[in-house]
Amino acid sequence: MIVRRGTPSLLESFNFALEGIIHVLRTQRNMRIHFAAAAAVLVAAVAIGVSRIELIALLLAIAFVLIAEMINTAIEGAVDVSTTSFDPNAKLAKDIAAGSVLIATVNAIAIGYLVFSRAVEERSSRLLTRLADAPARLTLIALVLTIIIVITTKAMTHRGTPLRGGLPSGHAALAFAGWMAITLFVEEQRFFASSLTFGLALLVAQTRVESGIHSALEVTYGGLVGALTTLVLYQFLA
Repeated sequence: MIVRRGTPSLLESFNFALEGIIHVLRTQRNMRIHFAAAAAVLVAAVAIGVSRIELIALLLAIAFVLIAEMINTAIEGAVDVSTTSFDPNAKLAKDIAAGSVLIATVNAIAIGYLVFSRAVEERSSRLLTRLADAPARLTLIALVLTIIIVITTKAMTHRGTPLRGGLPSGHAALAFAGWMAITLFVEEQRFFASSLTFGLALLVAQTRVESGIHSALEVTYGGLVGALTTLVLYQFLA
């Protein structure tokens, strides 16, 4: 006996939609990353007091990324159900869907940069200008001090070697120490230089995790050690 379902009620429709969102969050790592990034961006936007039009642009960019990721997941699921063997057209469909997410993400990053660059530069100009007057040797001292802290910590925890494994990640520590030093030292196009080096530092941390050499906790701790060591050194000796 076939049971026919009628048209779902409005409440059921909302429930189905929420179930879809929850499923993507549970099963897709990238969706969780997008949600975390969206939350951080919105908190930062409120904290620095962006204008209404800037907030609208951020919300649209965030929605665009999340929608693209969900459509990508839906297409991948539909393709996997429709074929059990390798099909070039199925691969192409998945690649195109993934490409749409990439375009949405790049667009969101560009909008975020345009919105936050002005606000951050205006609010941090005085502090960074004062810190940037510190001699260049502070940067070298900060990097050496970071290495000493990393090696000492690894010696105390008896985990890993100075250049591989253990707590904290030396590569992440040096990468984020370099990011902080450039942020404090560079005067021209400071926000651009800081954003670029921060992205490179994140890539260093990501490669250490993906290669299985370090855990996320180890690279996070290393990044904090490098960045905070450099910041404190500049703050007190600049």
